[in-house]
Amino acid sequence: MITLTIALVVLSLFYYYYSVTSFKYWKTRGIKHDKPVPLFGNCLWYFLGKKSISDVATETYWKYCNEKAVGLFRGGRPELVIRDPETIKHVLVTNFTNFHSRGLNHREDNSEPMMNNLFFAKGDVWRLLRQRMTPAFTTSKLKGMFPLIVERAEKLQTRALAAAATGQAIDVYSFMARYTIDFIASCGFGLDINALDQEDSPVDKLGAKIFKYNTRDRLLRFINFLVPSIGKQFKVFRNIEDEMITLTKQILKQRNYEPSGRNDFIDLLLECKKKGLIVGESIENKKADGSPETATLELDDIILAAQILAFFAAGFETSSTATSFTLHLLAYNPEIQKKVQEDVDRVLNKYDNTLCYDAVKEMTYLDWTFKESLRIHPATGVFVRECNQKTQIPNLNTTLDEGVRILIPVYALHHDPQYFDNPEEFRPERFSPEEFSNITKYSYLPFGEGPRACIGERLALMQSLAGLAAILSRFTVEPAPESTRHPAYDPLTEITLMIKDELPLLLKKRSNTIL
Repeated sequence: MITLTIALVVLSLFYYYYSVTSFKYWKTRGIKHDKPVPLFGNCLWYFLGKKSISDVATETYWKYCNEKAVGLFRGGRPELVIRDPETIKHVLVTNFTNFHSRGLNHREDNSEPMMNNLFFAKGDVWRLLRQRMTPAFTTSKLKGMFPLIVERAEKLQTRALAAAATGQAIDVYSFMARYTIDFIASCGFGLDINALDQEDSPVDKLGAKIFKYNTRDRLLRFINFLVPSIGKQFKVFRNIEDEMITLTKQILKQRNYEPSGRNDFIDLLLECKKKGLIVGESIENKKADGSPETATLELDDIILAAQILAFFAAGFETSSTATSFTLHLLAYNPEIQKKVQEDVDRVLNKYDNTLCYDAVKEMTYLDWTFKESLRIHPATGVFVRECNQKTQIPNLNTTLDEGVRILIPVYALHHDPQYFDNPEEFRPERFSPEEFSNITKYSYLPFGEGPRACIGERLALMQSLAGLAAILSRFTVEPAPESTRHPAYDPLTEITLMIKDELPLLLKKRSNTIL
């Protein structure tokens, strides 16, 4: 016991010295920053679970309004909050090669295979996966998936009718989450779980395992920054790795490793697998003459399982939050809701009251409204990139070392009056072609930009807009007595902006519609 105590004291003193020494990093580069606290840096409340990293980045953004970038320390690690759209472009697009990693996967081995997906993977694994999977999200593929969306949207309408008949408030976040889970289970797992009526499905439980943080998770988060070599030993997806691999193998075996004709995500992955070994230029290694080495990747069952996990994780929380916040904003802005309903009605009348791919594409004002909702309540509050090699940032007249993380504060950018006039006002017309063309590029980033932008952006938009159209064509949403106009975010989330509690609203059946 005494030996352990001595070891902990020595370790704490060592880290204290390390962190204080590292705190000189931004000062030597002429980058302004708040005075850090030993051990915690500028993120004490983050490590205590009182603020998310999005909160920290947003506060830093507003504290230094005259700077293009601001330094901060998460523990002893230097990170850079970028405020300038031109510098954001440099990181996400112009000099992407030096910032291709999200900085969320620190494993050099393959000890956590679920990290080998399009969201977490880095270097050659990411590049080869992106190369092979990009053709899976073409317009024709999306149209092929749309019948799966329509089936779920129709179930959503039926469930909404039952909810409206009670006259009681419903939690629209939970309601839209059930719709999203139903679609993801069907499209991502090939399962019909009827999530709108069933609240305890195996797929539903995955959401809680991925997104809900507990005391152990907060402790591990602190250890990861305190002593990275120890933190690497803990798996991010420890709770679901075996479950995901087993489920994927069962699904693939049921389909005899052949596309089934469902045109779902599993079929797309099987089509990718049938093309054989992925071969491409390395983003990490170069030959003596400076040309890229050749990189290869085999799509085995475990890598396919990792992609299905990413499809679920990326689609579930973001779509649930985005659609429910859109309904919340419309409930508090009835005049805008009326315009959306008129737009939806006009298009559905043209298509014989049938929801289809082309109909959703023509719902222009609904599209503007959803994009404006994503501006006010972006599903991701901050993007993270990691410097992959020593790199000069021209706009900042400074050089960053390998391993330094970049924070792009999406929420703050979306609320900056420098880019959006009266940013707290909910005004969908901002996204009309005339106005949107004048918005500063790289100030609106709901899905990211550049080679690492969300590959499923168009699918997410179609699924979300179809769900909203299904609700608003038949119902009007209104605030409930217990509703809060400005709901709080959960501080325990990492980069997504999750609702802390509930989003209660009333559903009222429209008098001029027939179900």
